[in-house]
Amino acid sequence: MYFQRLEDLRIDNDKTQAELADYLGCQREVYRRYEKGTRQIPIDFLIKLAKLYHVSIDYLVGLTDEKKPYK
Repeated sequence: MYFQRLEDLRIDNDKTQAELADYLGCQREVYRRYEKGTRQIPIDFLIKLAKLYHVSIDYLVGLTDEKKPYK
């Protein structure tokens, strides 16, 4: 599964793949594979990204178009 939203959010927030990889504690190539969907994203990384971007995990993975996290 290709996670276009991960890439879009990263670009919209003027972040590089290297910066996101550093934030998550992984290598840039690993993060690139998350964006391209060739590697599964661990749930703890999804939680960190959702908090960073102030969106729901469902939005990150394409299950909803609603960006706001659930209350």
